[in-house]
Amino acid sequence: MSDHTLPSDSPAAAPSRRRTVLRRLPLVGGAAAGAVLLLAGPAFAHVTIQPGQAAKGDYATVDFKVPNERDDASTVKVEVDLPADHPLASAMPQPVPGWDVKVTKEKLDKPIESHGEKLTEAVTKITWTGGKIEPGQFQQFPVSIGALPEDADQLVFKALQTYDNKEVVRWIEPAKEGAPEPENPAPVLKLVDAGAAEQGGGTDTAGAEDAKDGGADAGKSTTTAADSTDNTARVLGVVGIVVGVIGVGFGVFAGRRRTS
Repeated sequence: MSDHTLPSDSPAAAPSRRRTVLRRLPLVGGAAAGAVLLLAGPAFAHVTIQPGQAAKGDYATVDFKVPNERDDASTVKVEVDLPADHPLASAMPQPVPGWDVKVTKEKLDKPIESHGEKLTEAVTKITWTGGKIEPGQFQQFPVSIGALPEDADQLVFKALQTYDNKEVVRWIEPAKEGAPEPENPAPVLKLVDAGAAEQGGGTDTAGAEDAKDGGADAGKSTTTAADSTDNTARVLGVVGIVVGVIGVGFGVFAGRRRTS
């Protein structure tokens, strides 16, 4: 009996190989698109403070960026605890349309000095309610803070994110040097010398006067880092979509070849 199996390099076997490759291409394209989107998602899912650094001893306006990481629930409450180990003399939130804000103050065990005056209380928590962050969206909550301590390298702001299904995500885990990022990291503001802060942005030169005069104009925020992060996310998302479309195109082409 003769062997009717065609050699893999024979001309007659070429169409079969092409059909096999074309059938696999949509799977490869879809997997690549999924990998890109997976890489784009988790990196921007947690609550962050932007810009990520400010000058020691100065005032700064920062944004607490809160993305909705759920597909079937909306964020309806955001709480940010200010660092107790370094009380801030001033913490003034900018109004956010659609959201109510509550500033909680507590008496200090040890008074702090600000503008030549001793303060016996400081802001310990800021709470936003009444609004809604829908799935696939994020919201920024600007706050003018200061004066920032000169004897610390960072400030940790613990945050709680509440959804309308009663779920509460606690962004309270401090990152440790040399260790992997925790599952629910707390927003961290790095404190640097004035020269480094001017290069990186984040210093609010009018903050001291705003705090002294009552904070009438404490709403100017620096969002360079936020824009950079958002642009990166958009680029990764577009790449994922393009790869997915290519995979679908190959799938349609393969189907037409098979039917023909």
